[in-house]
Amino acid sequence: QVQVVESGGGLVQAGGSLRLSCAASGSIVRVDAMNWYRQAPGKQRDFVAGITSGLSTSYSDSVKGRFTISRDNAKNTVYLQMNSLKPEDTAVYYCNAAVIIRSTYRLNDYWGQGTQVTVSS
Repeated sequence: QVQVVESGGGLVQAGGSLRLSCAASGSIVRVDAMNWYRQAPGKQRDFVAGITSGLSTSYSDSVKGRFTISRDNAKNTVYLQMNSLKPEDTAVYYCNAAVIIRSTYRLNDYWGQGTQVTVSS
């Protein structure tokens, strides 16, 4: 099986920074794309940023220029550096990993449990 675990959330003032981490572990052949999503109370889960195994990145317009996604392929870990945080960035942040697992050699999607980010004004 595969586990995806996020860390690094917390409370920060507007204009501050936080760094989220997400590690995939378990019976893994290879981790393909890794993405961050977020969900604010009463709203749908939205894409924030993504990175391929080849290190190509993409961002939502709302975070472009403020957030940076990166990854360490050797550790199956993805990071989200969040700068110039705004109150509207407050949400539960979820990590998503596309993983080829040993038992089937097929690509499966896995989600973490989420980490809360709260930005105070």
